[in-house]
Amino acid sequence: MKNAPALSLHIPEPSRRPGEAPDFSRLKLGEAGGAPRPPVHAPAETMRDLAYDLIRVLDDAGRALGPWDPGLDEETLVRGLKAMILTRVFDERMYRAQRQGKTSFYMKCTGEEAVACAQALVLRREDMGFPTYRQQGLLIARGYPLVDMMNQIYSNAADPIKGRQLPIMYSSRDYGFFSISGNLGTQLPQAVGWAMASAYSGDDRIASAWTGDGATAEGDFHHALTFASIYRAPVILNVVNNQWAISSFSGFAGTQGSTFAAKGLGYGLPSLRVDGNDFLAVYAATRWAEARARSNQGATLIEFFTYRAAQHSTSDDPARYRPADEAALWPLGDPIQRLKAHMILLGLWSDAQHLAAEEEAQDMVRAAAREAEAIGTLGQSRVSSRTLFEDVFKEPDGRLRRQRQQLGV
Repeated sequence: MKNAPALSLHIPEPSRRPGEAPDFSRLKLGEAGGAPRPPVHAPAETMRDLAYDLIRVLDDAGRALGPWDPGLDEETLVRGLKAMILTRVFDERMYRAQRQGKTSFYMKCTGEEAVACAQALVLRREDMGFPTYRQQGLLIARGYPLVDMMNQIYSNAADPIKGRQLPIMYSSRDYGFFSISGNLGTQLPQAVGWAMASAYSGDDRIASAWTGDGATAEGDFHHALTFASIYRAPVILNVVNNQWAISSFSGFAGTQGSTFAAKGLGYGLPSLRVDGNDFLAVYAATRWAEARARSNQGATLIEFFTYRAAQHSTSDDPARYRPADEAALWPLGDPIQRLKAHMILLGLWSDAQHLAAEEEAQDMVRAAAREAEAIGTLGQSRVSSRTLFEDVFKEPDGRLRRQRQQLGV
Protein backbone atom coordinates (compact mmCIF):
# COMPACT_ATOMS: atom_id res chain seq x y z
CA MET A 1 0.00 0.00 0.00
CA LYS A 2 2.94 2.37 0.55
CA ASN A 3 3.62 2.29 -3.19
CA ALA A 4 0.11 3.42 -4.10
CA PRO A 5 -0.04 6.92 -5.63
CA ALA A 6 -1.39 9.70 -3.46
CA LEU A 7 -4.89 10.83 -4.30
CA SER A 8 -5.42 14.34 -5.60
CA LEU A 9 -8.54 16.44 -5.84
CA HIS A 10 -9.38 18.18 -9.11
CA ILE A 11 -10.32 21.79 -8.53
CA PRO A 12 -11.62 23.56 -11.67
CA GLU A 13 -9.66 26.62 -12.76
CA PRO A 14 -10.57 29.15 -15.46
CA SER A 15 -8.16 29.33 -18.38
CA ARG A 16 -7.11 32.88 -17.52
CA ARG A 17 -7.20 35.24 -14.55
CA PRO A 18 -7.18 39.06 -14.35
CA GLY A 19 -4.00 40.49 -15.84
CA GLU A 20 -3.51 37.53 -18.17
CA ALA A 21 -4.26 37.37 -21.88
CA PRO A 22 -7.63 35.76 -22.72
CA ASP A 23 -7.37 32.25 -24.16
CA PHE A 24 -10.25 30.53 -25.95
CA SER A 25 -8.13 27.93 -27.71
CA ARG A 26 -9.76 25.15 -25.68
CA LEU A 27 -13.16 25.76 -27.24
CA LYS A 28 -14.41 23.37 -29.91
CA LEU A 29 -16.70 25.49 -32.02
CA GLY A 30 -16.96 23.47 -35.23
CA GLU A 31 -17.89 24.93 -38.59
CA ALA A 32 -20.98 26.95 -39.44
CA GLY A 33 -23.47 24.71 -41.24
CA GLY A 34 -21.71 21.53 -40.15
CA ALA A 35 -24.20 20.15 -37.63
CA PRO A 36 -26.89 17.81 -39.01
CA ARG A 37 -30.56 18.64 -38.51
CA PRO A 38 -32.57 15.54 -37.53
CA PRO A 39 -36.28 15.21 -38.28
CA VAL A 40 -38.51 16.70 -35.60
CA HIS A 41 -39.90 13.26 -34.73
CA ALA A 42 -36.49 11.54 -34.54
CA PRO A 43 -35.82 9.50 -31.35
CA ALA A 44 -33.55 11.23 -28.85
CA GLU A 45 -30.96 8.44 -28.94
CA THR A 46 -30.28 9.09 -32.64
CA MET A 47 -28.99 12.62 -32.06
CA ARG A 48 -26.55 12.29 -29.17
CA ASP A 49 -23.78 14.07 -31.08
CA LEU A 50 -25.78 17.31 -31.10
CA ALA A 51 -25.21 17.59 -27.35
CA TYR A 52 -21.47 17.90 -28.00
CA ASP A 53 -21.42 19.59 -31.40
CA LEU A 54 -22.35 23.27 -31.87
CA ILE A 55 -25.25 24.21 -34.10
CA ARG A 56 -24.12 27.23 -36.09
CA VAL A 57 -25.72 28.89 -39.12
CA LEU A 58 -23.81 32.15 -39.65
CA ASP A 59 -20.16 31.97 -40.63
CA ASP A 60 -17.59 34.71 -40.05
CA ALA A 61 -18.54 36.40 -43.34
CA GLY A 62 -22.23 36.58 -42.43
CA ARG A 63 -23.35 33.77 -44.75
CA ALA A 64 -26.13 31.40 -43.62
CA LEU A 65 -25.02 27.82 -44.14
CA GLY A 66 -26.26 24.29 -43.57
CA PRO A 67 -29.51 22.48 -42.79
CA TRP A 68 -30.34 24.59 -39.74
CA ASP A 69 -30.71 27.80 -41.78
CA PRO A 70 -34.31 28.85 -40.97
CA GLY A 71 -34.62 30.86 -44.20
CA LEU A 72 -36.20 33.87 -42.49
CA ASP A 73 -37.95 36.56 -44.49
CA GLU A 74 -36.93 40.20 -44.46
CA GLU A 75 -39.66 41.26 -42.04
CA THR A 76 -38.60 38.73 -39.40
CA LEU A 77 -34.92 39.57 -39.77
CA VAL A 78 -35.54 43.30 -39.40
CA ARG A 79 -37.85 42.74 -36.45
CA GLY A 80 -35.27 40.56 -34.72
CA LEU A 81 -32.38 42.96 -35.28
CA LYS A 82 -34.39 45.96 -34.08
CA ALA A 83 -35.48 44.05 -30.97
CA MET A 84 -31.87 43.27 -30.09
CA ILE A 85 -30.82 46.88 -30.68
CA LEU A 86 -33.66 48.20 -28.51
CA THR A 87 -32.84 45.71 -25.76
CA ARG A 88 -29.23 46.85 -25.65
CA VAL A 89 -30.15 50.54 -25.66
CA PHE A 90 -32.67 49.94 -22.87
CA ASP A 91 -30.02 48.12 -20.84
CA GLU A 92 -27.53 50.95 -21.22
CA ARG A 93 -30.09 53.55 -20.15
CA MET A 94 -31.15 51.58 -17.08
CA TYR A 95 -27.55 50.88 -16.13
CA ARG A 96 -26.87 54.62 -16.10
CA ALA A 97 -30.08 55.20 -14.12
CA GLN A 98 -28.81 52.85 -11.42
CA ARG A 99 -25.48 54.64 -11.28
CA GLN A 100 -27.42 57.90 -10.85
CA GLY A 101 -29.28 56.48 -7.85
CA LYS A 102 -32.63 56.22 -9.60
CA THR A 103 -32.93 52.52 -8.81
CA SER A 104 -31.17 50.13 -6.49
CA PHE A 105 -30.19 47.38 -8.88
CA TYR A 106 -29.95 46.43 -12.53
CA MET A 107 -28.78 43.48 -14.66
CA LYS A 108 -27.84 43.73 -18.34
CA CYS A 109 -27.95 41.00 -20.97
CA THR A 110 -25.22 42.46 -23.20
CA GLY A 111 -23.97 39.83 -25.64
CA GLU A 112 -26.94 37.54 -24.96
CA GLU A 113 -29.69 39.45 -26.76
CA ALA A 114 -30.15 36.83 -29.50
CA VAL A 115 -31.29 34.17 -27.04
CA ALA A 116 -34.40 35.97 -25.82
CA CYS A 117 -35.21 38.05 -28.90
CA ALA A 118 -35.07 35.14 -31.36
CA GLN A 119 -37.09 32.89 -29.08
CA ALA A 120 -39.71 35.59 -28.56
CA LEU A 121 -40.39 35.53 -32.31
CA VAL A 122 -40.85 31.75 -32.37
CA LEU A 123 -42.99 31.11 -29.30
CA ARG A 124 -46.56 32.29 -29.09
CA ARG A 125 -47.46 35.01 -26.63
CA GLU A 126 -50.05 32.71 -25.03
CA ASP A 127 -47.33 30.15 -24.28
CA MET A 128 -45.77 30.65 -20.86
CA GLY A 129 -42.14 31.61 -20.42
CA PHE A 130 -40.31 31.12 -17.12
CA PRO A 131 -37.32 33.45 -17.61
CA THR A 132 -34.29 34.57 -15.71
CA TYR A 133 -33.30 38.19 -15.18
CA ARG A 134 -31.49 38.23 -18.56
CA GLN A 135 -34.48 37.58 -20.81
CA GLN A 136 -35.81 41.15 -20.91
CA GLY A 137 -35.63 40.75 -24.69
CA LEU A 138 -38.70 38.50 -24.51
CA LEU A 139 -40.82 41.43 -23.38
CA ILE A 140 -39.13 44.00 -25.59
CA ALA A 141 -39.38 41.87 -28.75
CA ARG A 142 -43.11 41.40 -28.09
CA GLY A 143 -43.78 45.10 -27.67
CA TYR A 144 -44.31 45.23 -23.91
CA PRO A 145 -44.42 48.92 -22.90
CA LEU A 146 -40.96 50.18 -21.99
CA VAL A 147 -42.44 52.64 -19.53
CA ASP A 148 -44.02 49.77 -17.58
CA MET A 149 -40.63 48.06 -17.39
CA MET A 150 -39.09 51.27 -16.09
CA ASN A 151 -41.85 51.81 -13.56
CA GLN A 152 -41.11 48.37 -12.17
CA ILE A 153 -37.37 49.11 -12.08
CA TYR A 154 -37.99 52.39 -10.26
CA SER A 155 -40.54 50.80 -7.88
CA ASN A 156 -42.69 53.89 -8.29
CA ALA A 157 -46.43 54.43 -7.90
CA ALA A 158 -47.12 52.96 -11.33
CA ASP A 159 -45.11 49.78 -10.77
CA PRO A 160 -47.27 47.07 -12.39
CA ILE A 161 -46.12 44.58 -9.72
CA LYS A 162 -46.94 47.05 -6.91
CA GLY A 163 -43.49 47.00 -5.35
CA ARG A 164 -43.57 43.28 -4.62
CA GLN A 165 -40.51 42.30 -6.62
CA LEU A 166 -36.90 43.38 -6.94
CA PRO A 167 -36.11 45.73 -9.83
CA ILE A 168 -35.84 43.90 -13.20
CA MET A 169 -37.96 40.98 -12.00
CA TYR A 170 -40.84 41.67 -14.35
CA SER A 171 -44.07 39.69 -14.66
CA SER A 172 -46.78 39.76 -17.30
CA ARG A 173 -49.24 36.96 -17.97
CA ASP A 174 -50.53 38.73 -21.08
CA TYR A 175 -47.04 38.61 -22.60
CA GLY A 176 -46.26 35.04 -21.55
CA PHE A 177 -43.75 36.16 -18.93
CA PHE A 178 -43.94 34.35 -15.58
CA SER A 179 -42.63 36.17 -12.52
CA ILE A 180 -38.85 35.91 -12.22
CA SER A 181 -37.19 34.10 -9.35
CA GLY A 182 -33.75 35.26 -8.23
CA ASN A 183 -32.94 31.61 -7.51
CA LEU A 184 -32.81 30.63 -11.17
CA GLY A 185 -33.08 26.88 -10.77
CA THR A 186 -36.64 27.15 -9.50
CA GLN A 187 -37.93 28.29 -12.89
CA LEU A 188 -37.39 24.89 -14.52
CA PRO A 189 -39.59 22.65 -12.33
CA GLN A 190 -42.31 25.32 -12.37
CA ALA A 191 -42.21 25.39 -16.17
CA VAL A 192 -42.36 21.59 -16.38
CA GLY A 193 -45.32 21.53 -14.00
CA TRP A 194 -47.12 24.22 -15.98
CA ALA A 195 -46.49 22.29 -19.21
CA MET A 196 -47.73 19.05 -17.66
CA ALA A 197 -50.92 20.80 -16.57
CA SER A 198 -51.42 22.22 -20.06
CA ALA A 199 -51.06 18.77 -21.61
CA TYR A 200 -53.22 17.10 -18.96
CA SER A 201 -56.04 19.54 -19.62
CA GLY A 202 -55.83 19.10 -23.40
CA ASP A 203 -54.67 22.67 -24.00
CA ASP A 204 -52.41 23.66 -26.92
CA ARG A 205 -49.99 25.95 -25.06
CA ILE A 206 -46.42 24.97 -24.28
CA ALA A 207 -43.92 26.28 -21.74
CA SER A 208 -40.34 27.42 -21.99
CA ALA A 209 -37.84 27.99 -19.20
CA TRP A 210 -34.41 29.57 -18.96
CA THR A 211 -31.68 29.07 -16.41
CA GLY A 212 -27.98 29.85 -16.09
CA ASP A 213 -25.06 27.46 -16.30
CA GLY A 214 -24.47 27.48 -12.55
CA ALA A 215 -28.03 26.40 -11.73
CA THR A 216 -27.58 23.16 -13.66
CA ALA A 217 -25.65 21.91 -10.61
CA GLU A 218 -28.72 22.35 -8.41
CA GLY A 219 -31.32 19.74 -7.57
CA ASP A 220 -34.15 21.73 -9.16
CA PHE A 221 -32.55 21.28 -12.58
CA HIS A 222 -32.44 17.51 -12.28
CA HIS A 223 -35.92 17.27 -10.77
CA ALA A 224 -37.24 19.20 -13.76
CA LEU A 225 -35.50 16.96 -16.28
CA THR A 226 -36.83 13.84 -14.56
CA PHE A 227 -40.47 14.96 -14.78
CA ALA A 228 -40.04 16.45 -18.26
CA SER A 229 -38.69 13.15 -19.55
CA ILE A 230 -41.11 10.76 -17.81
CA TYR A 231 -44.26 12.70 -18.68
CA ARG A 232 -43.11 14.04 -22.07
CA ALA A 233 -43.99 17.53 -20.93
CA PRO A 234 -44.42 20.06 -23.77
CA VAL A 235 -41.61 22.32 -22.57
CA ILE A 236 -38.33 23.76 -23.85
CA LEU A 237 -35.60 23.85 -21.21
CA ASN A 238 -32.95 26.46 -22.04
CA VAL A 239 -29.55 26.61 -20.36
CA VAL A 240 -27.89 29.94 -21.12
CA ASN A 241 -24.21 29.13 -20.76
CA ASN A 242 -22.65 32.58 -20.62
CA GLN A 243 -19.46 31.17 -19.06
CA TRP A 244 -19.89 32.82 -15.65
CA ALA A 245 -22.17 32.25 -12.65
CA ILE A 246 -21.45 35.61 -11.04
CA SER A 247 -17.70 35.18 -10.44
CA SER A 248 -17.60 31.37 -10.68
CA PHE A 249 -16.66 30.11 -14.12
CA SER A 250 -18.72 27.37 -15.75
CA GLY A 251 -16.24 24.62 -14.92
CA PHE A 252 -17.63 24.44 -11.39
CA ALA A 253 -20.95 23.32 -12.89
CA GLY A 254 -19.30 20.65 -15.01
CA THR A 255 -18.13 21.94 -18.39
CA GLN A 256 -14.49 20.93 -18.19
CA GLY A 257 -15.39 17.33 -18.84
CA SER A 258 -18.58 17.65 -20.86
CA THR A 259 -21.27 20.11 -22.00
CA PHE A 260 -24.44 21.31 -20.35
CA ALA A 261 -26.48 19.89 -23.21
CA ALA A 262 -25.05 16.45 -22.43
CA LYS A 263 -26.77 16.54 -19.04
CA GLY A 264 -30.03 15.87 -20.84
CA LEU A 265 -28.84 12.62 -22.40
CA GLY A 266 -29.09 10.63 -19.19
CA TYR A 267 -32.77 11.56 -19.01
CA GLY A 268 -33.48 10.48 -22.57
CA LEU A 269 -34.09 14.04 -23.75
CA PRO A 270 -33.07 15.37 -27.16
CA SER A 271 -30.29 17.81 -26.32
CA LEU A 272 -28.92 20.55 -28.53
CA ARG A 273 -25.84 22.72 -28.10
CA VAL A 274 -26.35 25.97 -30.00
CA ASP A 275 -24.33 29.08 -30.82
CA GLY A 276 -26.17 31.58 -28.64
CA ASN A 277 -24.67 34.57 -30.46
CA ASP A 278 -26.14 33.43 -33.80
CA PHE A 279 -29.70 34.76 -34.13
CA LEU A 280 -30.50 32.32 -36.94
CA ALA A 281 -29.22 29.30 -35.01
CA VAL A 282 -31.21 30.28 -31.92
CA TYR A 283 -34.34 30.77 -33.99
CA ALA A 284 -33.93 27.45 -35.83
CA ALA A 285 -33.22 25.37 -32.73
CA THR A 286 -36.15 26.92 -30.87
CA ARG A 287 -38.51 26.32 -33.78
CA TRP A 288 -37.37 22.67 -33.94
CA ALA A 289 -37.93 22.17 -30.19
CA GLU A 290 -41.27 23.97 -30.38
CA ALA A 291 -42.43 21.62 -33.13
CA ARG A 292 -41.51 18.61 -30.97
CA ALA A 293 -43.41 19.99 -27.99
CA ARG A 294 -46.54 20.84 -29.97
CA SER A 295 -46.60 17.38 -31.61
CA ASN A 296 -46.49 15.53 -28.27
CA GLN A 297 -42.86 14.47 -28.69
CA GLY A 298 -41.99 15.97 -25.33
CA ALA A 299 -39.29 18.23 -23.97
CA THR A 300 -36.00 19.41 -25.45
CA LEU A 301 -32.93 20.64 -23.59
CA ILE A 302 -31.01 23.43 -25.34
CA GLU A 303 -27.66 24.82 -24.24
CA PHE A 304 -27.06 28.27 -25.68
CA PHE A 305 -23.31 28.81 -25.81
CA THR A 306 -22.73 32.53 -25.33
CA TYR A 307 -20.80 35.03 -23.24
CA ARG A 308 -21.86 37.50 -20.54
CA ALA A 309 -20.15 40.60 -21.87
CA ALA A 310 -21.23 42.89 -19.02
CA GLN A 311 -21.12 42.56 -15.26
CA HIS A 312 -23.26 39.99 -13.52
CA SER A 313 -25.14 42.96 -12.07
CA THR A 314 -24.53 46.54 -11.02
CA SER A 315 -23.13 45.07 -7.77
CA ASP A 316 -20.40 43.16 -9.60
CA ASP A 317 -16.88 43.98 -10.80
CA PRO A 318 -15.78 41.36 -13.37
CA ALA A 319 -12.26 42.81 -13.52
CA ARG A 320 -11.63 41.02 -10.23
CA TYR A 321 -12.03 37.54 -11.71
CA ARG A 322 -11.51 37.62 -15.50
CA PRO A 323 -9.29 39.42 -18.01
CA ALA A 324 -10.58 42.89 -18.79
CA ASP A 325 -10.63 42.38 -22.57
CA GLU A 326 -12.01 38.84 -22.57
CA ALA A 327 -15.50 39.83 -23.72
CA ALA A 328 -14.15 41.73 -26.74
CA LEU A 329 -12.19 38.65 -27.84
CA TRP A 330 -15.03 36.14 -27.48
CA PRO A 331 -14.66 34.05 -30.67
CA LEU A 332 -18.39 33.90 -31.47
CA GLY A 333 -18.62 37.67 -31.67
CA ASP A 334 -21.51 40.01 -31.00
CA PRO A 335 -25.05 38.83 -31.91
CA ILE A 336 -26.15 42.24 -33.16
CA GLN A 337 -23.13 42.75 -35.38
CA ARG A 338 -23.38 39.23 -36.77
CA LEU A 339 -27.03 39.57 -37.79
CA LYS A 340 -26.32 43.03 -39.18
CA ALA A 341 -23.52 41.63 -41.37
CA HIS A 342 -25.79 38.85 -42.63
CA MET A 343 -28.55 41.26 -43.59
CA ILE A 344 -26.13 43.62 -45.34
CA LEU A 345 -24.78 40.63 -47.29
CA LEU A 346 -28.34 39.84 -48.40
CA GLY A 347 -28.91 43.45 -49.44
CA LEU A 348 -31.63 43.90 -46.82
CA TRP A 349 -29.80 46.33 -44.54
CA SER A 350 -27.15 49.03 -44.57
CA ASP A 351 -24.95 50.97 -42.17
CA ALA A 352 -27.25 53.96 -42.60
CA GLN A 353 -30.32 51.88 -41.71
CA HIS A 354 -28.50 50.48 -38.71
CA LEU A 355 -27.63 53.94 -37.44
CA ALA A 356 -31.24 55.03 -37.95
CA ALA A 357 -32.46 51.97 -35.99
CA GLU A 358 -30.11 52.84 -33.13
CA GLU A 359 -31.33 56.44 -33.09
CA GLU A 360 -34.95 55.28 -33.16
CA ALA A 361 -34.27 52.98 -30.20
CA GLN A 362 -32.62 55.83 -28.30
CA ASP A 363 -35.65 58.05 -28.91
CA MET A 364 -38.05 55.33 -27.71
CA VAL A 365 -36.08 54.72 -24.54
CA ARG A 366 -35.67 58.44 -23.80
CA ALA A 367 -39.42 59.01 -24.20
CA ALA A 368 -40.23 56.10 -21.88
CA ALA A 369 -37.71 57.36 -19.33
CA ARG A 370 -39.25 60.84 -19.30
CA GLU A 371 -42.69 59.37 -18.68
CA ALA A 372 -41.54 56.97 -15.95
CA GLU A 373 -39.34 59.51 -14.18
CA ALA A 374 -42.18 62.02 -14.16
CA ILE A 375 -44.02 59.55 -11.92
CA GLY A 376 -40.90 59.14 -9.80
CA THR A 377 -37.74 57.12 -9.28
CA LEU A 378 -36.56 55.13 -6.25
CA GLY A 379 -37.71 56.77 -3.01
CA GLN A 380 -39.54 59.61 -4.77
CA SER A 381 -42.71 57.68 -5.46
CA ARG A 382 -44.16 54.41 -4.27
CA VAL A 383 -47.34 52.40 -4.53
CA SER A 384 -50.11 53.06 -2.03
CA SER A 385 -50.07 51.18 1.28
CA ARG A 386 -53.60 50.12 0.32
CA THR A 387 -52.07 47.47 -1.98
CA LEU A 388 -50.82 45.56 1.08
CA PHE A 389 -54.37 44.26 1.47
CA GLU A 390 -55.04 43.47 -2.19
CA ASP A 391 -54.50 40.35 -4.31
CA VAL A 392 -54.29 37.98 -1.33
CA PHE A 393 -57.86 36.85 -0.74
CA LYS A 394 -60.75 37.05 -3.18
CA GLU A 395 -62.85 38.60 -0.41
CA PRO A 396 -60.98 40.32 2.50
CA ASP A 397 -61.92 38.96 5.90
CA GLY A 398 -62.58 40.98 9.04
CA ARG A 399 -58.98 40.94 10.20
CA LEU A 400 -57.74 42.55 7.00
CA ARG A 401 -60.47 45.18 7.14
CA ARG A 402 -59.52 46.09 10.71
CA GLN A 403 -55.81 46.27 9.87
CA ARG A 404 -56.55 48.48 6.88
CA GLN A 405 -58.69 50.80 9.04
CA GLN A 406 -55.88 51.04 11.58
CA LEU A 407 -53.49 52.19 8.84
CA GLY A 408 -56.08 54.63 7.53
CA VAL A 409 -55.81 53.54 3.90
